[in-house]
Amino acid sequence: MALRKATNDKRDGMAPPTAGGAGEDKGGDSVEECVAVGQALVEAGQLQGEMLAPSLADGKGDLWEYGQIVLTKYGIGRAEYAQALGRATGLPVADTRAVEPDTDLGAELQERIARKYKFVPVKNDGGQLTVWGADCSPKRRADAEAAAGKKFQWFATDPKTVTSFTEQTWRSDADIGRLVATFQEADAAVQAGEDAVNEVSLDDQAPVVQLVSRIVGQALRDRASDIHIEPLDRDVRVRYRIDGQLVEVVRLPFSAHNPLVSRLKIMSSMNIVEKRAPQDGQFSTTVDSRPLDVRVSTVATVFGEKVVMRLLDKSKSMVGLNELGMPRETYNTFSKIVHAPYGMVICAGPTGAGKTTTLYATLLEINETGKNVTTIEDPVEYVFPGINQVQTNARAGLTFATGLKALLRQDPDVILVGEVRDADTARIAVQSALTGHFVLSSLHGNDSVSAVHRLLDMGIEAFLVASAVVAVVSQRLVRRLCDNCKEEYTPTADEIAVFRQHSGGSDKVHFFRGRGCSYCSNTGYHGRIGVYELLRITPELRRLIVGWATTEELRRLAVAQGMRTMLREAMQLVEDDVTTIPEVVKTLFTT
Repeated sequence: MALRKATNDKRDGMAPPTAGGAGEDKGGDSVEECVAVGQALVEAGQLQGEMLAPSLADGKGDLWEYGQIVLTKYGIGRAEYAQALGRATGLPVADTRAVEPDTDLGAELQERIARKYKFVPVKNDGGQLTVWGADCSPKRRADAEAAAGKKFQWFATDPKTVTSFTEQTWRSDADIGRLVATFQEADAAVQAGEDAVNEVSLDDQAPVVQLVSRIVGQALRDRASDIHIEPLDRDVRVRYRIDGQLVEVVRLPFSAHNPLVSRLKIMSSMNIVEKRAPQDGQFSTTVDSRPLDVRVSTVATVFGEKVVMRLLDKSKSMVGLNELGMPRETYNTFSKIVHAPYGMVICAGPTGAGKTTTLYATLLEINETGKNVTTIEDPVEYVFPGINQVQTNARAGLTFATGLKALLRQDPDVILVGEVRDADTARIAVQSALTGHFVLSSLHGNDSVSAVHRLLDMGIEAFLVASAVVAVVSQRLVRRLCDNCKEEYTPTADEIAVFRQHSGGSDKVHFFRGRGCSYCSNTGYHGRIGVYELLRITPELRRLIVGWATTEELRRLAVAQGMRTMLREAMQLVEDDVTTIPEVVKTLFTT
């Protein structure tokens, strides 16, 4: 019943004070270190010279922020950044490969201080703590030692490693155990026939309130996109979806189910009495000084109501179209297409494939002062400055179809339709694209060619589809190899056969996989990258669409005209040692 990955916040609230909080020094004293790290990266050939000034501007003179920016936006490796940081600060570089987080060290140091000054203890050598830091300018090191009241032996590392080790060093096993014990006492009351377990306490110190805080807070720290609370026959299972995979983190006694669900319903403005009909809601909170929106959905199962929460971290900056991981050729073609004055561009893929991220990145690309850009979404996940965003409201009669009709009277240039779900929405979107508007939309489909047939299956005339749609980008997300534990291995004969068949004749002989380490939670993967398939509607394809050609005929012609399939793009990622053959097979269902 112990929570295996949780942060030991000794306060009752969800968010411990961390760097970046109100009134805290943001590290402007480390401007010189930012410049020194950037120059070291340029000298090492890791950062192009012309990118130095933009990266420093993005870092805003904060060494921690600069490290995060160059690791994500500029594609610098963790080990390479640590080397540059060590060179700039004169510190030895930490060897992260052979060290595991030590939870006992959490008692040696206050979590608040470690989080504030961006370092983590990794070893106690005769009373002196060895710490790894990513914001380790001389002033920050002195401030950290003064706050802790002790001297440290410092090593330089990257921000991602510090964050990962911090979340694993301070755990809340004892706290979760106390909360579980409370519910077990309630379990005894249930067996005695009492109804007290169904009562919902509004006291912020109540166990159920603290439990919700721990579950939601730890999910954000673990990079989870969703939380699943599932009643089973004898207990309640809580799972996080991390990098697309569901990971079980805690089991609670069944007596915790009703209070937990009721608490979430109250927070989400749902009807706590209704337990049979599905409900949707939303609430906002703050975790580690990061604003968080949580979408909540409930549905009745045979053992009780299941709750799924989607986490939307509003502190994350929007990803630009050039940062999605599209191959250069695909990006160049797509960026030209989305600047067209009219037409319809569809983003296709299953739930959780990153369609919304791609659509938002496209909006950032085409949002200009002289354009009226309007969206209709369900719900509005991230708010953009300068863009008119409308959220559907079924109770008010504002659906995608009715909202789209209203938007057409608002003199739009660019319209984003969050999702084409029915024939009415599809028809209005197609007609909008044919009447001088540029329309972006997402659509559930297996690949780009199937998305075109989805519109035809909805009853939209073939000649309208052929005239309106200018491109379809289909996508999936595959997990990235963990660069901390990547090792060479020999694939099986079946894996080699799949790779040779779909890699375009590659003669690659060295393959890698993740061994599993503390940084990647022993999965061998850390983070995800998009795999894209761009179908550009050419005159030849339009003629086939009007003639109701099969998906296979459309795909054959598209490939002949230069379309690279998702499977081919995924195998290119294997070729570049970004992901593995088993991950591609699992995600793209090769045959």
